[in-house]
Amino acid sequence: MTRRPFVGGNWKMNTDLESGTALASALATELKHGSDAIDVVVFPPYPYLQSVGRVIDGSSIALGAQDVSSEVNGPLTGEVSAEMLLDLGVKWVLVGHSERRHRLGEADSLVAEKFAMAIESGLSVVLCVGETLVQRTTGHAHKVVLDQLASAFECIPADALARVVIAYEPVWAIGTGVAATADDAEEAHGVIRGFIGSRYNSELASGIRIVYGGSVVPVNAKTIFAAPGVDGGLIGGASLKPTDFLSICSSAMIGIATG
Repeated sequence: MTRRPFVGGNWKMNTDLESGTALASALATELKHGSDAIDVVVFPPYPYLQSVGRVIDGSSIALGAQDVSSEVNGPLTGEVSAEMLLDLGVKWVLVGHSERRHRLGEADSLVAEKFAMAIESGLSVVLCVGETLVQRTTGHAHKVVLDQLASAFECIPADALARVVIAYEPVWAIGTGVAATADDAEEAHGVIRGFIGSRYNSELASGIRIVYGGSVVPVNAKTIFAAPGVDGGLIGGASLKPTDFLSICSSAMIGIATG
C-alpha cells in the first residue's frame, strides 16, 4: 500500500511572535497549495498558534499543537483543552513526546488519556513512542515501545486510525545529533506496524503512517526516509530553518517514493 508522506515540524519552546510568523510565512510561500504528495504540519508554541495559523491559512501546511489536556475543561491552571485548540483552527496535536514523558514525568496512562481525548474531540494525532539509551543498551527497546503502544491504543477504535500518525523517536537520538540508522528505523517501524496488525488487522497496519524523529537533517533525511516502512519524519531543530525543513520535505517525497 502506498502511504502519503508526513513531515511535522515541532518548534518546541522556540521562536517569538516575529520569528515564528516569519518562519511560517517562509514555509507557506513555498508550500502554497494543497497536495496529495505530502502532508506537512507545523507545531508552534501555544502563544503563537493563532498568529501562525493565520499566516499558513490557504497554504498546504496544517496547524498542530504540541500537547493537549486529558480533560474537557475545568480548574486546571495552565492546561489547554482540545476544544480550545479546535477553536483556533488546530488540526493536529502531538501526544507523548519523549520530552514530556521523561522531563515532565508523563506516565503511559496519562499519554493514553490525552490520546483518547484528542481522538474523541476530532483532532488528528501524532503519537510519539521510543526508548532511552539505557533501555536500548539493556535489550528492552522493543518492549518499551510495545508497552507504550499497548497503553495508548487500549481504547482507540479502529475507525480512528486514519487520523493517527505514529512517530518513533528514540530518546537517545533527540537533540543529540546522533540519528538512528536506516536499519534501526526500519526495524523499529516493523515492530510498531506488527503491533497495529495484531491489535487491529493487517489492512490497518499496512495503511497507518509511521514516521521517524531524532536528529533528522537534510544530509541524512533521504537515506532514513528511503528505509522500508518509514513514512516521513517529525523534525525538531531543523524545522526552525526554512531551507532545511523544505529540503527534508522534498527528501520525504523522493525517498519514500523510491524506498
